Amino acid sequence: MMKKIGEYTVRGTTKSTETERIQLFDGKFNTGYRITKFQIVTTDPDNSGLDVYGTLGTEETMSSTWDLEDVTQLAWSSMANNGSATGPSAAPFNLVDRNNMIVRDLYLYAETNAAGLNDVSYYIEMDKYEFPTWDGAAIMVRNQSQNVN
Repeated sequence: MMKKIGEYTVRGTTKSTETERIQLFDGKFNTGYRITKFQIVTTDPDNSGLDVYGTLGTEETMSSTWDLEDVTQLAWSSMANNGSATGPSAAPFNLVDRNNMIVRDLYLYAETNAAGLNDVSYYIEMDKYEFPTWDGAAIMVRNQSQNVN
């Protein structure tokens, strides 16, 4: 049986095309986090045409490919900045797998359509849960890329 024991927010800035490690693992296998919200945004909202997108997952080797069949990917977000000096004109997109649970660390990959290592901001809300240790082991196996095709 899972018991909710807290709510957490993580926010920050990362570089485009780099993978950011978000440390969650507390050394226990009987606690984990469920992502409830993920939003990626540009740090330069009045820069017309600067689009950003990102993925959250359980593997350090995240990429720019959105693959909803990949069990290591848990959330996806993008922002199309089609506006002008007045800021973004398009609504952001975000999707979070409702069945996600993370026992170890979380990884964020973000990218912009502009050249160079541009900054990308992110905002993540999570709930923390406590559960039996054997459930934690099962969650870790599920979060690894052990797809059978």
